[in-house]
Amino acid sequence: MSQFQVSILAADNTLYEGPCESLVVPTLQGQYGILAGHSNMISAVVPGELSYRIPNGPVQTAAVSAGLVKVENNEVLVLVDTAERPEDIDARRAKRAADEAKEAILQKRSNQEYRSAQADLAREINRLKVRGHYDELIEKHM
Repeated sequence: MSQFQVSILAADNTLYEGPCESLVVPTLQGQYGILAGHSNMISAVVPGELSYRIPNGPVQTAAVSAGLVKVENNEVLVLVDTAERPEDIDARRAKRAADEAKEAILQKRSNQEYRSAQADLAREINRLKVRGHYDELIEKHM
């Protein structure tokens, strides 16, 4: 399968840089697939599950937050606030943070706090979903 170069960068870490066969990014329009030779484009990334396949390897997944994806000349750049591999997500901590965000939404002291709590809740729900998919996959292979 044809390859392209990808850089998946978060504010505090590099998730992956190197050759890639396919990439699926969560966008406002839904899951957006990218293969080698894709036309140039820029799109917003929304919190969700990102997946990519490295040459001769399995599909890798990550929980990502908001950001952007740029495709130019067979190179892809994904810039997001956070990117976590599912095995690095602490499900108990994510559940606790989601509960705290729900409580903050109920408190809704100001519009800014309300929006911040909504964003926090979306991020934690996404983290739990990605971790759940990972756990299901591990159980199937045991």
